[in-house]
Amino acid sequence: MNDAARTLFPDEVLPPDWQHGESVHVAERCYAAHRIDNEDGSVTWWLLDETDLLLERDRAALLARMSSDLMTSLNPERCMNVVAELAAAHLADEALVIAPPSSDGHPITRCRRGEAPTYELQHVDVDQVMGLSEALRGFPPVPSRWIDPAAAPDWLARDVVSIVVTPLPGHGVPAGALILIRRDKQFTEDEEAFARLFASRAGVAISAASLFTQQAVITERLTRDLLPPTLRRYEHVDLAGRYRAAADTERVGGDFYDVHELPDDELFVVLGDVCGKGLDAAVQTGRVRTAVHALLQVVTDHDTMLHALNQALLTTDESRFITTVVGTVRPVDAGLHVRLTSGGHLPPLVVRANGQVEVAKNKGTLVGILPQIVTATDEVVLAPGDSLLLYTDGITEAHGGPLGDEEFGEERLHRALTACGGMPAEALVEHVHMLASQWVGGGEHDDMAVLAITAPRRRHS
Repeated sequence: MNDAARTLFPDEVLPPDWQHGESVHVAERCYAAHRIDNEDGSVTWWLLDETDLLLERDRAALLARMSSDLMTSLNPERCMNVVAELAAAHLADEALVIAPPSSDGHPITRCRRGEAPTYELQHVDVDQVMGLSEALRGFPPVPSRWIDPAAAPDWLARDVVSIVVTPLPGHGVPAGALILIRRDKQFTEDEEAFARLFASRAGVAISAASLFTQQAVITERLTRDLLPPTLRRYEHVDLAGRYRAAADTERVGGDFYDVHELPDDELFVVLGDVCGKGLDAAVQTGRVRTAVHALLQVVTDHDTMLHALNQALLTTDESRFITTVVGTVRPVDAGLHVRLTSGGHLPPLVVRANGQVEVAKNKGTLVGILPQIVTATDEVVLAPGDSLLLYTDGITEAHGGPLGDEEFGEERLHRALTACGGMPAEALVEHVHMLASQWVGGGEHDDMAVLAITAPRRRHS
């Protein structure tokens, strides 16, 4: 035996039953046994210490499994639970994941080995744990030997032998901190280094989940503002609208409608179509709706409104032209008086209670493309049971039908409306929207928007 072998086996003879290539465990170390048969009949055994190699291999496999588990959720709370559970199972007796504070306290996930993780919001003093405040701000961890377990606060743990506090680095900002607790032995420097490696991956996963959640909330709020509004009920006017974006995977597009309340029970309605579709068109839709709302504070005249809107779109960078129709609805003894003005949009349709369909007599030029626009205004009186239908070309230009490439068309829409006389506004827009959707089937289509204004039937006393 050489000196290394004598140190390893000070008082014993090498076992004679080793097999070439097998692993030999001696004093908590692992060796690969290699046999060499000499010419004189003797045998030489070489023992290669592969403990660290196997440990690193196991840790690499463990990190791969952990990374896979960490990417199974984009919910921050569930992601924190997974981190705490993995850390307790493989790194410590107990693990805590602490996220940056909110107004309700620190989100904290705690997990003991073999138990289910628990998540709660707590108001805790992070300065009571050495290195925790710094870890939450993304500073490098302090060695565990600097942390006095006896000084651990009750909210952290009791009967602790060793504590590791390490930051959870995120995407540009810290995702939180990981606390590992042992009750039987100290953490080694090597174990601390592995814990930091795990924490770096865990922090990325938690940060990704948090960013996804924040973006989802922002998207939901912005989308809600870009979608047509929910129409409220009025005593003298029956209103209903339907909207469908061009792509079934999108919620917003370039078609829009709005209803604004004016003095003396009047309503200002607007329906329009922005050139293009998708998110870019939806952004321009938001600008138009905001501009109309702002202009209504100072002007309600249709011509002045459309000319001002035209100038606003011409001075906007990368603006898209629009077609639009605006109307003022006023209750009268005979039902409703509607004044309509078009800016290059399809003329609205009047559906009488007896099924007769009339086309409003208003035309105009596109808004946002020429320095000067031409508008035309028509006035319509709706008797009880009559409706006025405003719609975008996504309805009439919908391609589909039996052959799959035929346009729905204005004539087919007019024929369909003859059976809608006396319908409430809600039933009317639902019927038109359903017809266009059935005509398209599963094919591609443009944005669709429909708005119905109906004079309610009088109730007999």
